[in-house]
Amino acid sequence: MKRLCICEICSCGRHRCPHRPTALYGKPNMTCVLTEYTEKYPAYGGYNPPQSLKPKPVDHGDRGRMDGTTTFKTDFIPYVVTRRPGKQQAEYKPKPGDIDLGTTYKQHYSLYEVQPFAPSRPSERVRATGHKMDTVPTYKEDFRQWEMCKRELKKPDLTYHPPDAKFDGHTTFQDDFLPRGLAPRESFKPSSIPKMSDTPFDGVTSNQQCYVSHPLEARWVKAPEPYKPSSQPLQDLTTNRRDYQGLPGQLPQSYKPNPGKVTSDVPFQSSTEFKERFQQWPVSLPQLHKTLQYVSPTEHMDMSTTSGADYVQHNIQPFISAKPFNRPTKSSAPFQVCTTMRDDYQPWVVKRQAMIKKPEEMQRATGRMDHLTTFKAHFTPHELQPNVSFKPAHAPMRADAPLEGGTMYSTEFTPKRISVCPASYDSLPGFVFEDSDDRGHRFYRKLPSKDMNKMAAGMAVAVVS
Repeated sequence: MKRLCICEICSCGRHRCPHRPTALYGKPNMTCVLTEYTEKYPAYGGYNPPQSLKPKPVDHGDRGRMDGTTTFKTDFIPYVVTRRPGKQQAEYKPKPGDIDLGTTYKQHYSLYEVQPFAPSRPSERVRATGHKMDTVPTYKEDFRQWEMCKRELKKPDLTYHPPDAKFDGHTTFQDDFLPRGLAPRESFKPSSIPKMSDTPFDGVTSNQQCYVSHPLEARWVKAPEPYKPSSQPLQDLTTNRRDYQGLPGQLPQSYKPNPGKVTSDVPFQSSTEFKERFQQWPVSLPQLHKTLQYVSPTEHMDMSTTSGADYVQHNIQPFISAKPFNRPTKSSAPFQVCTTMRDDYQPWVVKRQAMIKKPEEMQRATGRMDHLTTFKAHFTPHELQPNVSFKPAHAPMRADAPLEGGTMYSTEFTPKRISVCPASYDSLPGFVFEDSDDRGHRFYRKLPSKDMNKMAAGMAVAVVS
């Protein structure tokens, strides 16, 4: 029988074996499940794979002391190297005879006799006399000293001089301002009172004029189909009942200890280390001290003190202050409440200052506003003709022929049996597990028809029991 993997048994495509990426140990004798190349590829004889020229990493081990000779040391021949002789300089010997210092310039240049340059300016003659030199310059001779008077100071006198006249209280603005009458601006805002029309309201719309009512047909109502119960019995077999295999098993044993109380017939030993080592000492009760009762003295109490007994009283006059007393000065004359402020101040009748406005440049009209625009003046009313509506009516279009409810799906649909994927079971029905390979594939062997019938009968008995 051919072995099958879960990847091959699955019919829904959702079950597969857990493929492992690598394998530590290969199994060349077993067939590969992932590909069939090895089964269909014909093997050719007489062909050997190419041998690798890479040297094998063989450890030669220790062969003794390492020889430090290299190819350079063996091929190198040492030569005797001598110092290269230097060039000897010849001894300087001066040449006999005189040096000819003549040049082409000296040969071609002709000497000319040149006389010194005589200036045309006459020489300055110094005339010295025995008289004393008068050193008065022309500035001193022509300058005349004027008599300078002290310049008057132009600084203004900043000392305050109180005015002699009475304070007026007027400003330059009050003197120069000319009050003018206020002309209230006329408002051109139209009144918000609605204007009622005398003509009756025409509430007829184009929809009411153009609407044409059509009689509606009675709505077609589908007759209810009577309920027909199915003649086949109800299949209440669920997937749990069908797939469940009642295997006999034992209940797990509990390793929990028995919660019974551990009792003993030996009497309880109530002796402790504290009771054994405790030494009882005699303790006396504390003594209570009674308070003494107060007893008042019988003799008379002496209230005199050393200060009262030793003090000597002297007749001394009291201290009189030399400061005069502050006597209030009262006058019989009436109090003068007049001040310079009250005398000079004159209350004026103050009126509220009106708003200062510029005179209007445009002259306002005095007549009544007509409210007539060019549109109202030139407008010519015309009678309105309602537009014809080309909108189709909302009446449903119905035909007497019955509706053809057939579709390509209903005509060409072929019902197929819904099968359950055998790989979805924990134990595949009709298969026996054999082994698994290093890649994670689990292989099963299919049972013959006789063994499958026996297994199905056993499962039915187990479910019934």
